[in-house]
Amino acid sequence: MAQYSLEISYLIASIAFIIGLKFLGHPETARKGNFIAALGMFLAVLTTIFLYKSPEGKPLGNYVWIFGGIIIGTVVGTLMAKKVQMTAMPQMVSLFNGVGAACVALISVVEFSHYNTTHTGASLFNGLTLTIILGSIIGCISFSGSVIAWGKLEGKIKDIYLPANQLINIVLMLSIIGTGVYLMMQPTANLNLLLIISAISLIYGILFVFPIGGADMPVVISLLNSFTGVAAACGGFLYNNQAMLTGGILVGSSGTILTILMCKAMNRSLTNVIIGAFSNPKTKKADAGAEQRTVKEISVTDCAVLMSYSKKVIIVPGYGLAVAQAQHICHELEKTLEEKGVEVLYAIHPVAGRMPGHMNVLLAEADVPYPKLLEMDEINPEFSTTDVALVIGANDVVNPAAKNDKDSPIYGMPILDVENAKNIIINKRSMNAGYAGIDNELFYDAKTKMLFGDAKGVLQKLVTEVKAN
Repeated sequence: MAQYSLEISYLIASIAFIIGLKFLGHPETARKGNFIAALGMFLAVLTTIFLYKSPEGKPLGNYVWIFGGIIIGTVVGTLMAKKVQMTAMPQMVSLFNGVGAACVALISVVEFSHYNTTHTGASLFNGLTLTIILGSIIGCISFSGSVIAWGKLEGKIKDIYLPANQLINIVLMLSIIGTGVYLMMQPTANLNLLLIISAISLIYGILFVFPIGGADMPVVISLLNSFTGVAAACGGFLYNNQAMLTGGILVGSSGTILTILMCKAMNRSLTNVIIGAFSNPKTKKADAGAEQRTVKEISVTDCAVLMSYSKKVIIVPGYGLAVAQAQHICHELEKTLEEKGVEVLYAIHPVAGRMPGHMNVLLAEADVPYPKLLEMDEINPEFSTTDVALVIGANDVVNPAAKNDKDSPIYGMPILDVENAKNIIINKRSMNAGYAGIDNELFYDAKTKMLFGDAKGVLQKLVTEVKAN
């Protein structure tokens, strides 16, 4: 009876995961979707603890260790989540993703050690061995890669470009595959071989993320997240746990789809992502004539007057908005303009910020209405009828070089059509290039005026000036 109850709970949990993922597809229902999925996971964990029976009929036991770990993890996770700033959310996502991947990798090692003692003499060429090996490989790659991604986003680890980086990665991957096949051909389980595979996988994960620059981090985070999902699915196969299997499949598949969409948005191929062949500094081309060109500046007062007497204003948020923690004052500017009859919309590029959906989450935190957050395909036709496009801290995602310069590393990357607006105002702290390392042609457009300064301070002054007009 307990076994049937456990399977029913896994079915309910799996349905909750699917419903939760569906709700996560829209900002208005995302919070509810997250809650439903969390309830499903809570049910799966709770019923596993109290209803699971071993083949010998023994209960799980070890309740002190289990609940001790749950309590410690809950307290630490809650404190970290409450303390983290929105600008550091990508780091937290990477760190939590790495912890999950490490868990799956450790499960593979532990289960293989049991396999070593209980199946001595049995053939290793079977699905169980393959599942254990895949769980170890994928878990280790995702763990070490996520830790490096966290370090790079935190500014603790710099981009490192090794000679023949692609070749090294290919050799490591072939070594992992070869050792894995050799292990499966052995007549008895060899834990040392699995540890070697795990060690090589850890090294591959490190070298895979090392050369990747900050602009490409949204793709990396999404890809590593899908890796962890696949690793969790391996754990589901290993334990015949339907809830774990369903959750892993959903995370792995959705993460893969998101990665492909991100690659398309950044003009990257998925093959290059897997090999670790992006952000090579040799491929970046600076504009030799940039120093000879001049930009036009605009004062806060003139900017406020221009926006106050506009019919439509589109705000283009970027990482600079997040760094300045200016999302709330940005929302206040939006409301102030609307009180004067100005239509205000937000243009959201899929890779703006440091993780998928970074700008959506940032602006949602400031209670910006969801219908105002328009994705690239929706907002691009609006720029031609826009009086003012206000770009706050965005760079590469509005650079016309993606359309005009075939030698540019971002050529072919879909961008926001800001250059079609009647007036363009760009708020930046300096003329520094974006993460692609190239000059932005939009700075020198005849319709562009630069509004230098920290985003939060500039927006506060803008609000005051707009109210005064």
